[in-house]
Order: sequence, then C-alpha cells, then structure tokens
Amino acid sequence: MPELPEVETVRIGLNQNTLGWQIEGGEILLPRAIAYPDRPEAFLAAVIGTDFTEWQRRGKYLIAKLSQGNQLGVHLRMTGSLLWCDRDAPVGKHTRVRLFVKEKGKRKKEKGVSQKELRFDDQRTFGKMWLVPSDRSTESVITGLQKLGLEPFAPEFTPQHLESKLSRTGRPIKTVLLDQETVAGIGNIYADESLFLGKIHPQKAANSLNSEQVKDLHQGIIRSLSDGIAKGGTTFSSFQNVAGLKGNYIDTAWVFRRTGQPCNICGTVISRMKLGGRSTHFCPQCQIL
Repeated sequence: MPELPEVETVRIGLNQNTLGWQIEGGEILLPRAIAYPDRPEAFLAAVIGTDFTEWQRRGKYLIAKLSQGNQLGVHLRMTGSLLWCDRDAPVGKHTRVRLFVKEKGKRKKEKGVSQKELRFDDQRTFGKMWLVPSDRSTESVITGLQKLGLEPFAPEFTPQHLESKLSRTGRPIKTVLLDQETVAGIGNIYADESLFLGKIHPQKAANSLNSEQVKDLHQGIIRSLSDGIAKGGTTFSSFQNVAGLKGNYIDTAWVFRRTGQPCNICGTVISRMKLGGRSTHFCPQCQIL
C-alpha cells in the first residue's frame, strides 16, 4: 500500500501538472470506485466545470481543492495510481475512473490545446474517490480522516507528543506505529525503517521505551519518511507516480525486503518475522529486544 512518501510524491506531481486545468468530462468504468456520492453520474456532474486549485495530503489521503468550493478525495489503498496522461493513451484494463481536462480558459478546438486526462488505475479495486460538496466538511464525507493522528512533519509532532501516545499501550511498537491514530501515514515499509534507525526492536512494548529511545524513534521516523520522499517513494509491486515512473527508495532501504542480506551498519544478517500478520524486517544486533 502506498504510504506517506508515495502519496506525497503523487501530491507533488499533481500540483506540478494539474493546477489551472479544468475538468470538462469523465468516465466511470468501475462505479464502486466512487465512495461518495452514491451515483457516479452525480459525482461527474459535481466535478465537471471545476478546475484544480491545490492538492493536499492528509496521512495517506489525497484531497484536491476544486473551484466552486468542492473537494475531490482519493485513497489509493493497495494498488491505486493517479496518472496524468494524454487523452489518447491506451486505456488499461485496470483503469477505473477517467477525468478529461482542458487548460482553463481554452476551448477544445483551439490550435495547440492539449488533450489530457487524470486517470485512476487500481488493480485490486480497493481504492476510493469522494466528491466533498462545498456545504459539507471534509471529515463528514471522508470519515477515515476523523481518527488520524498528527502528521509526522507537523510542528506539534514532537518527541514528547510521541511519548505520550506510546505510554498508553503495551502493544509491540511496530504494531503501534501502524496504527494511524498514533501518527498519520506510516505503513509497513517505513515502520521497519524507522525502528531500525531508532535502534528499537519491533517487538518491544511501546510503553517500555524511555525518553531517549522515543527521541531516537522520532528522529528515525522523520529521517525515513524524508528519505522516502527524496527517492520518490518505494516501488516493489505497483506504485508509480503521476508520470508512471517507479520510486527508488527500495534500492537504499536499511532493512525492508533485505532478509538474509548483511546489515549496512554491523554486518549481521537481516531477519524477517511475522508480527501482527505483517512481515517485519530488522537487524538482530542493532535492534536488540
């Protein structure tokens, strides 16, 4: 599933490409990809004639500010992608939603007017899109936003804030990091990477960490996510940015998907185990329980 760095990579690409473009039509190829409103035709009716003014990210959600006060929400889930492409590009078998766009203020028949579209592709069909009307709050429509913790790059996300969260539970720290109420946007990849950088074993009880360990983990979270964004995210299955390019973070990962390879710090073989049903990668020497 795309995590914060992957979603942030998409957000950056969307802001670089879609602003100033107006939605002039669309096609819903998989009706259940639209979470709200219930009828796909109502979704299209609400977005046609609006233009993209800004893309924001909240956790793993993308939210586009549209003219006329509406918003467009997207969650990529496991295999979703938003692609900015030419309108005559072949439509793939996993394309679920197509939004046809034009440069704002230009007519279709004008010479040199680009014919573009924003496509939502999703192989496993878990991804969703929402149209948030101007008279509704974002959280009342995209209800998953209601339980999200702080953004890891927010000024309020301090070591002290993280420590207060971790002190409330004795669950394994890896499991707690995957809980979006603890911190928004971290998934399996960057939980493993953050714990390695913080030198914390993934099975360690969250409320057993002392203040110095929490500070190290906080730094590990910020570093791993920042590195992930700098590398354009991680691609090991289907993730791609708006131009269809893969992310490169996996090439420089510390532990994730490196089972059996030597640790880059101490040379110990990287281990893998199941924790809470999720594959977990760690260094047995650098991350002693």
